[in-house]
Amino acid sequence: MEAVKAIYEAQLIQPVTGKRILITGGTTGIGRATAHLLARENQVLIVGRHQEELDEALADFRKLNAPAGNLQGRLADVSKQEDIDALFAHVDETFGQLDILVNNAALAFNSVLEGSYVDWEYILKTNLLGYLACSRQAADRMKAHKRGHIVNIGSMSADVREKDSSVYVATKSGIQGFSESLRKEINELGIKVTLIEPGAVGTDMQPIEGQTEKQENLEMLKAEDIAVAVYYCLSTPQRCDVVAMQIRPHLQVI
Repeated sequence: MEAVKAIYEAQLIQPVTGKRILITGGTTGIGRATAHLLARENQVLIVGRHQEELDEALADFRKLNAPAGNLQGRLADVSKQEDIDALFAHVDETFGQLDILVNNAALAFNSVLEGSYVDWEYILKTNLLGYLACSRQAADRMKAHKRGHIVNIGSMSADVREKDSSVYVATKSGIQGFSESLRKEINELGIKVTLIEPGAVGTDMQPIEGQTEKQENLEMLKAEDIAVAVYYCLSTPQRCDVVAMQIRPHLQVI
């Protein structure tokens, strides 16, 4: 405990408290785990496409004996400009200011040899264009206060570029490049940008069967592992940017 106290006193890490946070794709998986962690001491708004998943995320948070009012939810499809515009208007009305954006909404897809143009278009709009649009909206609000943090959840697929996943790889590679360039554009405005690229994580984007066994065998992460990583990146002092972080299961061979 003395060591932890010394770290806080030296301002090497700062508790993430009293922030106003928006998490897209916050009703399931990594987004939900991150929201449940951060909403214990912050105001968090999660966004998802499905009412049932939104209700479950809010109900599960109430079971944690945390302040129920700290976590709110809203339905939105980040592939649609009108939904994004309405979402940030709601952020203005609810929070008055935005401190942190976690871009996390994403959909899985396989090869470009599968599906149609309409299918690829929806994936690209959700996984990539949604990140761009939400980042712009967030930066417009953060720059007035010369402080803020945008966290983009990417994927190790951007580097591994596995077979039979070309559409998904294209979006995650785009997020990687976007994050690196965006940081250079808005750091001078006082806004941090962090890219987190997980390996295999036990979420609804992976086959449910066998997830527990893979986690026990150190071949798969839990969503909570990524939530803790997000918290760490947000806890660093203003002088310190975690630009990119890769997190992979101990025994995932990639």
